[in-house]
Amino acid sequence: MSAESPTSSPQVADERPPAPRASAGAGGALLMLTLVVALVALLMSGILWQKLEQTQKELARQSAESASDAKDARSVATETESQFQELQARLSVAEVRLSEVSLQRSQLEELMVSVSRSRDDHLVQELESTLKLAQQQAQLTGSAQLLISALQSADNRISRAVQPRLNPVQRAIARDIERIKGAALTDIPALANRLDELIKVVDELPMANAVGALGRPVPPAGAARREVADLPAEPAMDPGWWARVRHTAEVLWTRVWADVREEASDLLRVTRIDQPEALLLAPEQAFMLRQNLKMQLLNARLALLARQIPQAQADVLTASAAVRRYFDEEAAPTRHVLKALAQVQSEMTSTDLPRPTETLAALATAAGGR
Repeated sequence: MSAESPTSSPQVADERPPAPRASAGAGGALLMLTLVVALVALLMSGILWQKLEQTQKELARQSAESASDAKDARSVATETESQFQELQARLSVAEVRLSEVSLQRSQLEELMVSVSRSRDDHLVQELESTLKLAQQQAQLTGSAQLLISALQSADNRISRAVQPRLNPVQRAIARDIERIKGAALTDIPALANRLDELIKVVDELPMANAVGALGRPVPPAGAARREVADLPAEPAMDPGWWARVRHTAEVLWTRVWADVREEASDLLRVTRIDQPEALLLAPEQAFMLRQNLKMQLLNARLALLARQIPQAQADVLTASAAVRRYFDEEAAPTRHVLKALAQVQSEMTSTDLPRPTETLAALATAAGGR
């Protein structure tokens, strides 16, 4: 028993060391597992970060779309508000016109009621309404002939009525007719026709940069040679050879210089340019300039027909300035157009159409029985 114990203790000592190696292997496996879990967590974090970045981009895109939609909505709201204001303005204008129509209707109703009155009162009311209507038509047409015809018709009707109390009305009618005939009025149809004729001749006006419109007149051929011929002849009494040589050299130099100047005059011209923009117009710009001039004259014609005399005068003045600035003033068509524009400008007057105030006042006095 005592002999076997020394041999058994080394075996026990040999069997104990494998336990630490097993624990070391378990620790390595745990470390590997931890690394794997960390890698997986890192991978998941990367995936989540990408998804978060995509989500942020999607949110940014949606935010931009929302901002664009909001901007469009604001623009639509602004446009709707402007349309609403325009509709309100049109509604107010329509209400004013409706009130005017209602007023005219009430006047017509009053006129119908006056039919039951006496013959003289009815005549006075009818003449007053006729004169007011003729005055409105004269203001619309710009012609005083309608108003004069209405006054003459009223005078004839009063003469047939043979009413002494209407004699003041006849005297007032005579004074109004004389005053209206003596008033200086613009002949709008004639001026409109003259503007139409000017519009037609705009295409015939020569531009300021046209060939032949620039420069001074070219001196006649041989003028330089005539200047050389006018030089004094060689002095016959001078015996010095140096004087003869000098005179011959001067004559030759003068002839050469005259020939060079005559040839250069056909190639080069010196011109004073006060308005360089008129000379730099291209053919396309010249076409547009003619069209703009036509539009200016057409605007003057429309303003004249609309009885806007100051606007028509301003348009005619602008057209005259354009013709003087961009077209050749020395050409006959340009002078004709400028003269016609000046005449149209002088014949346009802003005098208002006279009104039959005395006749209306006399009719009001007769209607009141005073």
